[in-house]
Amino acid sequence: MAYFPLFVELDKQPVWVIGGGQVALRKVKKLLPYGARITVIAPEIVEEIDEISEVVKRKECFHISMLEQAICQMDDRLEIPTLVIAATDQQRLNAEIATVCKKYRVPVNVADDLEQCSFVFPALVKEGKLSAGICTSGVSPTASAYFKNVLKETLPENLDDIFDWLEEKREEVKENIPEQKKRASFYRCLFELCIANERIPSEEEWMKLLNENCSVGSVALVGAGCGKADLITVRGLRLLQQCEAVVYDDLIDPELLGYVSETAERIYMGKRSGYHSAPQEEINQTLIQLANQGLKVVRLKGGDPYVFGRGGEEMLALKEAGIPCQEVPGIPSPIGVPAEMGIPVTHRGASRGVHIMTAHTSDTLDGLPEDFEAFAKLHGTLVFVMGMKQLPKITARLLELGKCEDTPAAVLSGGNSPNPIDVRGDLSNIAKMAAEAGAVSPAIILIGEVAKLDLR
Repeated sequence: MAYFPLFVELDKQPVWVIGGGQVALRKVKKLLPYGARITVIAPEIVEEIDEISEVVKRKECFHISMLEQAICQMDDRLEIPTLVIAATDQQRLNAEIATVCKKYRVPVNVADDLEQCSFVFPALVKEGKLSAGICTSGVSPTASAYFKNVLKETLPENLDDIFDWLEEKREEVKENIPEQKKRASFYRCLFELCIANERIPSEEEWMKLLNENCSVGSVALVGAGCGKADLITVRGLRLLQQCEAVVYDDLIDPELLGYVSETAERIYMGKRSGYHSAPQEEINQTLIQLANQGLKVVRLKGGDPYVFGRGGEEMLALKEAGIPCQEVPGIPSPIGVPAEMGIPVTHRGASRGVHIMTAHTSDTLDGLPEDFEAFAKLHGTLVFVMGMKQLPKITARLLELGKCEDTPAAVLSGGNSPNPIDVRGDLSNIAKMAAEAGAVSPAIILIGEVAKLDLR
C-alpha cells in the first residue's frame, strides 16, 4: 500500500509522544523543526528529551483514559492532540492507543508497527522553507535514507535566500505580468536561473529579466526514440520534465507523458501513414502560438525529428516566426527497430553501408521514389520506411532491375511494441510472407545480407 504524501501545518499545534525512550527521542527530533507543541508522556524520560526546553514533560504512567478524555474534551486541562505517536515498549498499550485514535480519527503513528499506523514518518529533508518527505511504504527504509541523501546533496546552500527573494518579488511580478500563463512561465525562468547560478540575480539582472518579461517561449523538437519510453535521450527527458506544453503524436510510448508536469498542456496531433489527424501547417501554427504565450514547448516525435519526421519543416517555421528552438536527436526507427530485432544495419563482410529512403512519394506514377534504378545497384543494406502498401511494388521493381531473388529481406512491424512482427524471407517471397503474418504499418522493410542475421 502506498502512502499519500500530505504536508500538515504543525506550528503551535499539540502533539503527544507517548513513551520516553530513544524511539520517542527520534520522533521528537523530527517534529521539533516544525514548531509543534510537543508533550512527552512517560514514567521515565531519557536525559536527551529532558534537556529539550521546548518539550513539555509529563513524568507519569500513561492511561488510555487520558487520551479519551482529551479527545472527547472531558478534561479542560488536556488539549485534543493533532497527532499522536505511540512509542512505548509495550506492544499492547501501543495497539490500544492506535485503536482509540483511529476511532476518533486522530492521526496516529505506532513505532515499528506499520499496520497500526494511520500515518508514517518519512525520511525528511528540511532546508529552511523546503520540506521533502520520502517514503517507501515501509518496504525499504534504506532506500528512503539513500534518496534523502541524494536530494540533500543536490540542494544549493543558499536555498532559503532564493526562496525569500522569490517571495519578495512575487507582487512585483503580478503587477507587471497580469496574464497567468506568462506569469507562471516567468516564475519558472526565475527559479531555474537562481538554481543554475546558485545565487539570486543582481538588481540590474532582475530589471532586465522583468523588462524582457519572458514574453516569447521556446520549442524543443525532441526525438522520443522508436517505441519504448526508455529509448529517449537524457536531454530529451529533462526537457520533457520541464516543459509547460507538449505536442505529441501516435508513434510515442504513452508512458513518456507520465514524465510531463500535471500543470502542462497536453496536445495530441497524431500523424501517421494514412491517418493524418492534423495537417502539418496546423501543427506548425500550434507550436508558434504556444511559444508566443511564453511557454516552454516540447514537440515530442517518434524516432528522430529529422529522419522522415518533418522536423525540418517545423524548425523552419519556428525560425521564420522568431521562436527560440532546438532539436534533440532520437534513435531513428530505421536503425533502432532492426537493432531490437537482432539485425545490425551494417556488418563487416555483409554490409558496408546503409541506405534509408521513403517507400512512398506522390511525385512519380507508381508512387515509388524517383531514381529507383539507382537503388537496385546499391551495395549494402536498403531500408524502406512508410512502405507496407508499396512492398509488392518494391520487391517486383528490385527484381526487375536485377536484384537476385534470394537476396535476404525482412519486414519488421510494430517497432518496439510489446507484440512486434518479425518476418524473414527473400525478395521473391517477403511480400507474401508479410501479408500472411499480418504485418501492418508502421513497419521497416530491410533488404540485404544482414536481414538473415538475428543477434538477439
